[in-house]
Amino acid sequence: MAMTKQDKAQMIEELQGVLASSKIIYLADIEGLNAVNSTELRRACYKNNVSLRVVKNTLLKKAMERSEDKNFEELYGSLKGNTAIMTAEVGNAPAKVIETFRRKAEKPLLKGAWIEDNSYVGDDKLAQLVALKSREELIADIVALLQSPIQTLISQLGNKENESEAQVDVVETPAAEQE
Repeated sequence: MAMTKQDKAQMIEELQGVLASSKIIYLADIEGLNAVNSTELRRACYKNNVSLRVVKNTLLKKAMERSEDKNFEELYGSLKGNTAIMTAEVGNAPAKVIETFRRKAEKPLLKGAWIEDNSYVGDDKLAQLVALKSREELIADIVALLQSPIQTLISQLGNKENESEAQVDVVETPAAEQE
């Protein structure tokens, strides 16, 4: 069934909303996935809090062009063939879904990604995107780095305290035996 102009305008508006509200946007090629694999991919996305939606390239490009605060120009070349848009809250979540799924199938292929004002184009960027750390992971790493010297100091002070108690016991023991 062909889309009317009104349907297309509505779809462009919906896509603009998705683009405006998302900081993490992946474009993937899922062409050739059979129904079973397609369902499995959608389930994997759902489990990992990734939204997956198949879109028309021309409508997505129009929505991207109309985006006021984001520049998607580097991704325009990726809008060929079958395109699915994947959005998430965690920067590497869609990449991990793609990587995990590709252990079983050849697709989806990464066409491109836009993550907080940075564009990544091509399937060769998948490993780089999987390695990206989320904001929470970075904060945890920083906290661990900051805690490490403090924990070492506390441990050393604890050892010194134990050594001092042991020396006091040694000094007190002979005096007690003499009585």
